Amino acid sequence: MTARLLSIAVILGAAIHTSAQGVSGSDVPDKIKAPAGEELILRAHAAGSQIYVCQAGADGKYSWTLKAPEAELRDQHGVVIGHHSAGPSWKHTDGSEIKGKAVARVDAPDADSIPWLLLTVTDRSGNGVLSRVTSIQRVHTKGGQPPAGGCDASKANAEIRSSYTADYYFYAPAK
Repeated sequence: MTARLLSIAVILGAAIHTSAQGVSGSDVPDKIKAPAGEELILRAHAAGSQIYVCQAGADGKYSWTLKAPEAELRDQHGVVIGHHSAGPSWKHTDGSEIKGKAVARVDAPDADSIPWLLLTVTDRSGNGVLSRVTSIQRVHTKGGQPPAGGCDASKANAEIRSSYTADYYFYAPAK
């Protein structure tokens, strides 16, 4: 009886895990949903900084401009599985790496947080888990916005770091 209950628990656990792998969440706006024919293959929670530089724009006015993100990627158990940095790029601990380009964005529900994004992969290397990825979503962002002011000619080229967290969903063509 105990062995049978254990077997049922293992089967149910596997079914729940498999089911969770294929769903990105109902809270993702249509504008940034993954393309049809793609399935979720990896979720990662990022914690780090958005790095901004005080620069003059084409109009001569100074503002904080995004230089790069810098964040650790963790799995659902809190284990570091990779790093997110300039490019934007994502590198997994298995050596696979991708770069992406934003193709759609929506404002975060929290006005003090960076936007939610849909990105498409533009470059890849390595043979690990990220090697099949074609699309990435950045959702559930907290923080990361540049300061509202404090950028002028006297602060030209100054850098600031704005702490943020986000969830990244990685998609690949369905098998």
